[in-house]
Amino acid sequence: MSGNNIMIKSTGAYLPVKILTNKDLEKIVDTSDEWITTRTGIKTRRVAADHEATSDMAYEAAKIALKRANMDPQEVELIIVATITPDMFFPSTGCFVQDRLGAKNAVAMDVNAACSGYIYSLVIACKFLGTGSYKNAVIIGAEKLTSITNWEDRNTCVLFGDGAGASVLIPSNGESKLLAFDLGTDGSYGEELFMPGGGSRNPASIETVENKLHSIRMNGNTIFKVAVNKMKKTFTNSMGNAGITTEDISILIPHQANLRIIESLRKSLHLPKEKVHVNIDKYGNTSAASIAIGLNEVYEEGLIKRGDIIGFVAFGGGLTWGSAIIQY
Repeated sequence: MSGNNIMIKSTGAYLPVKILTNKDLEKIVDTSDEWITTRTGIKTRRVAADHEATSDMAYEAAKIALKRANMDPQEVELIIVATITPDMFFPSTGCFVQDRLGAKNAVAMDVNAACSGYIYSLVIACKFLGTGSYKNAVIIGAEKLTSITNWEDRNTCVLFGDGAGASVLIPSNGESKLLAFDLGTDGSYGEELFMPGGGSRNPASIETVENKLHSIRMNGNTIFKVAVNKMKKTFTNSMGNAGITTEDISILIPHQANLRIIESLRKSLHLPKEKVHVNIDKYGNTSAASIAIGLNEVYEEGLIKRGDIIGFVAFGGGLTWGSAIIQY
């Protein structure tokens, strides 16, 4: 069996009940529905309840994916949670998910690659399964970004939402496979999109709280420019590695950061609108959960079938970027 013969057996997703509209945001910060829609493409986003942590949403998404895969939690061998909003620094969010699922035989860990986290987790899991180290994996992208949002910063508070998506991975006989991937990092851009407070450099204190260091900070103009270039380059690299062209792609599921970024990428790749999945208008930017939620959506809407070639591409804080092409 080829090391890349891996199947996404099933998917699941969880979106919190509460919906925050642009009109709601008009009452919180100096902004408008027109301003937000024109610049981002976002109309609504989901907000987790106060009692809901990232692991709670990850658990709900994973539970659905496991049920669809007809898999008992005790059969699970590897759990990877991609998140930048863990329940706490340690234990990992993966540990909480493992315990709540009852997946007593699974190794669990977190991956912090920001918005690229699902793709990083997909590649890591595929390589573990490809070597025979584990027989299956559950990869989850989950975020409670509203918990680290500065609601006084109109440039960032309009962007982010909460949610989780999960995928069950198993070996295949070649009918499904990871065709190619491409990952990248440039740490010199680290402080263009980051949360400065809470770690060992700026431990929690009265001053860090007062200065709102425990919330997302972003240089939007720089991020936009770099994102468009890196996403195009990484996906082009993956297509080259897979030996395919855009005509072979059944659907592209990009990270949902900004509709203008998605549209710029789509046009540069010469993809028709119907081949690019967009849900940013409903959910905003859910970081590592974004692609996982999108994949579950296209499954539930019957937009993909076995054998289809599906592309993933993302860009996030770090800066990180990545792409993957699978035969579903």
